[in-house]
Amino acid sequence: MSETTTWLTQESYDRLKAEYDHLTAVGRAEIADKIEAAREEGDLKENGGYHAAREEQAKQEARIRQLDDLLRSAQVGEAPADDGIVEPGMVVDATVAGEKMTFLLGSREVAGDTDLDVYSASSPLGAAILGHKAGDSVEYSTPSGSKVKVKITKATPFHG
Repeated sequence: MSETTTWLTQESYDRLKAEYDHLTAVGRAEIADKIEAAREEGDLKENGGYHAAREEQAKQEARIRQLDDLLRSAQVGEAPADDGIVEPGMVVDATVAGEKMTFLLGSREVAGDTDLDVYSASSPLGAAILGHKAGDSVEYSTPSGSKVKVKITKATPFHG
């Protein structure tokens, strides 16, 4: 996978595609109706409802663009093999700078509404542990130049 590719389970892809389809059809129509109703109230300079609807429209269009980019670059597939090797789609237990952590290596979109912290495979931590397995110790440099030691305890496939 390249850095622009995001691994998604079929379930995650379907959930995001449904959100995209809703926003581009129903969502856009609802916002257009809100804007039109607010516009009919009169002076647009002092029309709080109009400005709120336009702001909501901008946020919705940004989410549509984000989902479009994500879905077009997604690699959809099964969870990675349960072989203990760290790769996108794995839940990793590790000791990072002396602190025990459990996190998903992948995308916030894959994690859905779980409470898992998520680290990208291209983040300093993600890049350092990618391809390693339980029992391995690695280190990475922070942007400030300090070294952080990581001991991988366990890596299992994420089943969201």
